Amino acid sequence: MKVLVAYASKYGATEGIARRIGEGLRKRGLEVAVLRCKEAGEASGFDAYVVGSAAYAFNWRKDARKFVERNADELAAKPTWLFSSGPLGTETVDDEGNDVLKGAEPKQFGEYRDLVHPRGTQVFRGAYDHDKIRGPDRIVAWMPAIRDVMPEGDFREWDAIDAWASAIADELGASAARP
Repeated sequence: MKVLVAYASKYGATEGIARRIGEGLRKRGLEVAVLRCKEAGEASGFDAYVVGSAAYAFNWRKDARKFVERNADELAAKPTWLFSSGPLGTETVDDEGNDVLKGAEPKQFGEYRDLVHPRGTQVFRGAYDHDKIRGPDRIVAWMPAIRDVMPEGDFREWDAIDAWASAIADELGASAARP
C-alpha cells in the first residue's frame, strides 16, 4: 500500500513531524513518500494520504491549503488524515481550563471535514527557536513583548506522534512492526 505524507513547514518542526510519521508507517510495511505539499503536485497514485501543516493564527500554510483543495476529489476517495503543528509549551489546558491542543485546531479541520472526509485529525505541539526566525517574522519576534511570552524549545511529543502513525497503520491494515 502506497501512502503520501504531504506537509507544509516554515521552519522545519512540521517537516520533522511528517518525516517521523512516514518512518512509523514504513516500519509497519507501508510504502511511503514524504513530500512538501508544493512538490507533491497531483495526489494520484497513492492508496492513502496524511496531510499536515504548521498553523499560524489558526490557519494552515497556503501550500497545504492549495494541495488539499486541488486534490480534494482524490483525497475524499481514499483514506485521509490531517494534522497540524503549532502550540508551544507544555501546558495541557489554558487559563480557562480548555484543552490547549483542541483550542489550537486550524480552521481548515472544520472546512475540510465535508470536503475530504478525513478519518482523523490531530494537533501536535511544535518547536520554536528564536534564532531561526527570518524575514518579516524576525521583526515581530524581536519585540520584547513577543520574545518574553514565546516559550523557546522543541515541544514535539514524539510518543504521541508515533502512536498516531501506528493507529493510521492499524487502520490501513498494515503488518506488525518490523524489527
